[in-house]
Amino acid sequence: MKLEEYISDLLYRYDCVIVPNFGGFITNKKSATVNQHTFLPPYKQITFNSLLIENDGLLANYIAQVDKMPYATAINFINFEVQEWVEKLLNGQLDLDGIGTLFSVNDTIEFEPENKINYLTDSFGLKSIVSNKISHQKQGERIATIETSSYVVNTNIEDKNPPIVLKKRTNRMPFVKYAAIFMLGAASIALMAKKINQNNQQKQQLVTANTQQKIQEAKIQNATFVMDNPLPIIELKAKPIIKNYHIIAGAFRSEENALTKVKQLKNIGFEASIIGKNKFDLYQVAFESFANLNDANNKLAKIKSSISKDAWMLVK
Repeated sequence: MKLEEYISDLLYRYDCVIVPNFGGFITNKKSATVNQHTFLPPYKQITFNSLLIENDGLLANYIAQVDKMPYATAINFINFEVQEWVEKLLNGQLDLDGIGTLFSVNDTIEFEPENKINYLTDSFGLKSIVSNKISHQKQGERIATIETSSYVVNTNIEDKNPPIVLKKRTNRMPFVKYAAIFMLGAASIALMAKKINQNNQQKQQLVTANTQQKIQEAKIQNATFVMDNPLPIIELKAKPIIKNYHIIAGAFRSEENALTKVKQLKNIGFEASIIGKNKFDLYQVAFESFANLNDANNKLAKIKSSISKDAWMLVK
């Protein structure tokens, strides 16, 4: 079974299922709703919280119980699945069948629930109900569908087979309708006039600023500087910025795999790079490198909470 299948089983019985080192799926009970002619039963709404990463033992114990394996083996299985999930997030999105889709946006994880499964056990067997139009038929008469919101029925009681006459309901409040239209039109005109006035003020300010700038440029061009004893030319060499603090994303035996990882990280906004080989002759890939320790620590905490719990800092 896939990891999302175990999570799906637990969502029927628990309000929160935490995936260690990844995040928690939370359910909130929603009441029955009516959408036009459709009646929807109560259901559990699923949300995702990337800050819930501490292992509470619920998911691992359930996997160990179902598959009859040691608890440590279940933890290893979860860690392996989470690693694959993170790789998929770095490449775009992560689809969890029966739960929803996760996206990585600006160093944060966004979640869109699937809403195909109702995890509320109290609603078991209940389905959405769509109401139909009501048709009335009498013996010897044609079928007539009466919509009371738009028409009224006028019948002759003395006739044996009274004809059905539909009269259009008369609007008794034309003055109110046109008054409301007039008020909306007046408000729109006032708003448009205010916007035009603001645009004219901005244009006037821009013209004034451009004029002042041209005057200053003319003064500078006409100015003459005479220096009898010019100072010697001083050459300034900027000291290169040394970035000694590296947030490591992984190490790879193949340089090609390391370059692929760098490309993936750059696609999601990191200034990734290969910072060399370690003592095991592996290419080390960094999310980013910093010259300031505080900046590096802040970025590391953010990456651990949203992208990779296994990220760490190398001082080099």
